[in-house]
Amino acid sequence: MIHSRINSRHRYGSFLRRRRIAVISALCAVFLLFSLSPLSVSAAPSTETGGDYAAQAEARKELPVQSNEWENWPAGPALGAEAAILMDADTGAILYEKNIHEKLYPASITKILTALIVMERCPLDEMVTYSYEAVNSIDWQTDSNIAIKAGEQITVEQSLYGLLVGSANEVATALAEHVSGSVEAFAELMNERARELGCVDSHFANANGIFDENHYTSAYDMAQIAKAFFSNDLLCKISGTATYTIPRSATVSQELFISSKNKLLPGKEYAYEYLVGSKTGYTSEARQTLVSCAQKDGMKLICVILKEESPAQFTDTVELFNYGFSSFRMVNVADADDRYTVGDELFFESDADLFGSFSPLLSISPSDHIVLPNTAEYEDTVSTLSYDELEEEDEAAEITFTYNGIYVGSAAVKVTGGQSDGDSGSSQRPGSADPSQHRIYINVRHVLIGVISVYLLLNFLIWLITLIRNYSFSSQRKDRRRRRRHYSKEAIDYDRYARQDSEDY
Repeated sequence: MIHSRINSRHRYGSFLRRRRIAVISALCAVFLLFSLSPLSVSAAPSTETGGDYAAQAEARKELPVQSNEWENWPAGPALGAEAAILMDADTGAILYEKNIHEKLYPASITKILTALIVMERCPLDEMVTYSYEAVNSIDWQTDSNIAIKAGEQITVEQSLYGLLVGSANEVATALAEHVSGSVEAFAELMNERARELGCVDSHFANANGIFDENHYTSAYDMAQIAKAFFSNDLLCKISGTATYTIPRSATVSQELFISSKNKLLPGKEYAYEYLVGSKTGYTSEARQTLVSCAQKDGMKLICVILKEESPAQFTDTVELFNYGFSSFRMVNVADADDRYTVGDELFFESDADLFGSFSPLLSISPSDHIVLPNTAEYEDTVSTLSYDELEEEDEAAEITFTYNGIYVGSAAVKVTGGQSDGDSGSSQRPGSADPSQHRIYINVRHVLIGVISVYLLLNFLIWLITLIRNYSFSSQRKDRRRRRRHYSKEAIDYDRYARQDSEDY
């Protein structure tokens, strides 16, 4: 009995020891888990703080800037963007380039192409109906929108404000359906228009830039699209607007207030005084993207930032604009050039007045310019003349300029016949309704000089011919006289001989 109790106590003690060991082991495991968990969190990307993204952006500042390798070219800034470009909007000359042909996701800067196509194809007062599919194709909690309801209608112009100011995804879809009937058909139109604008690295799959693996572009391509976009005054105005209100109407049940998140706009944190217009973009895959245009002292620049972290997309843009405006200048080709100037020794000119100044029949377009570093001179450029693929009918040739092998602009050699120096510089194409385009004006001074020259030449020829003829006639008269004298002498001798002979008989 006593032995049985001892065994029971022994088994119970063993159970307690095993239980204590299990509890201690569990506590050790919990302690070890909590002690290791901070290491694993710090190693993983943080979507809330963006710590790892910021580190990646900082590392991207070490990536090479291709334009900094160009001979005698101003050194541009180191940016955290994966790709960036600064381009002169008028000439297409690239002033700064970093990975400009790398294919990246554009996010909502896609909408500048959408807006451009809509502007080119639709009247502003045309009504756009917002279908159930367009309104419900987005995530209302996360996607940008203007809170319009299915079945409601607003104009194309109001829709463009919703698209560019509010970056509304349902607006982009509704506009795509309005233009092409479906998003898929509109995407085909986007790709076609992109090729026409000179894009070489892009493929678009939707109208709003929502992530799609087959929806990508490059900094170079977005600059080409932006060049066309910012050539339209209304699109410049809309993309430079901070807030806009669509009033309640018979087709809209409530007032729609639209506000931009673009911090470059007036009144915002990074407002840029020379800004013409701008469009932001963001998805978790694309990161921050930004397309902007600024103008100062006549120079109009386009900047594209791809794959950057906020708010550096704004500071990068301001830094690039300041770099461009401070390091480069515009040079008017017509004023600076003496290699392709058509001299005024031509007989036919294009008229200004009878005896005063006049412009040549062929001349360099007075509005064309090139962009050069401040340290370069016009004489440092190399130019080539081309007669192919001329853009305007009144162009006779195009002059392309390079500086140390880098394209810096071009100028058109135009036919200016019938256009006086007092004209504004615009000219109608041949074949238009203006009959003056078919006239050739003659400079009277040159005509008079020509007439007098011909008159003097004719008088000289007449004098010469008369002189030659007089000389010839004088010689002939002398010969006749000699012959007459000779014949008279023979006749006298014969008569004398005949009389003498008769006397002999």
